[in-house]
Amino acid sequence: MQYIGSAFSGWQKQSNVHTVQEEIESALIVLNKGNRIAVTGAGRTDSGVHASGQVAHFDFDTDMPSCDLKDALNGNMNKSVRINSCGVIQPDFHARHSASARHYVYVCRTDENILDSGMVWQTGNLDLEMLNKAASITIGEHDFTSFSKQNPEIENRNCSVSHSVWLQRNGIVNYEVTANRFLHHMVRYLVGTMVEISRGKFTLEDFENLLKHPKENVHIYKAPPQGLRLEKVMYDD
Repeated sequence: MQYIGSAFSGWQKQSNVHTVQEEIESALIVLNKGNRIAVTGAGRTDSGVHASGQVAHFDFDTDMPSCDLKDALNGNMNKSVRINSCGVIQPDFHARHSASARHYVYVCRTDENILDSGMVWQTGNLDLEMLNKAASITIGEHDFTSFSKQNPEIENRNCSVSHSVWLQRNGIVNYEVTANRFLHHMVRYLVGTMVEISRGKFTLEDFENLLKHPKENVHIYKAPPQGLRLEKVMYDD
């Protein structure tokens, strides 16, 4: 599924705000004769964060073919969210827990083009070599406590990063990152801090030290949400 993050207050259902999960569940109420069906997503994207490859599951007893269900859902939802495909899955499948990895892309714009301003962070010039030196440090398994929003309910903050690279094409610089899991705000903290390293306002040494010696509530930098996109969720089967 895909959605424009700026139209929602994140994925997860909350009271008094408009979320992607609530949008889908509201459409299912219409199709399920007024009865609510819980929808579980693979990733709980933050307010303003986009998705082009979000995955979700729900239990729905229906004879409707998958293609018709997709069209029915899309016909009852806000135009800012679209189901790309529907299918029947194995009973033990779980959109979140069965995922082996997630792939995010963060888009920075270095020139003065403003037509995609709602989908990028306009950073100005960046030092690509310095960005990639920082990105390479994140590869492997690390405790990302220093680069996540503190949540006392989460005890294990280790994430295994398999891909971390900055790529430039004309006025766009993308950060691509793949890991088995991501903590709250983790990509945005990493991007924000790496951009400040590129600007000479933070050092590679301090960045690496925060990975080797994780600390809570440290002073780092957080990128804005609009440049971030959940691009793909991977499963072993």
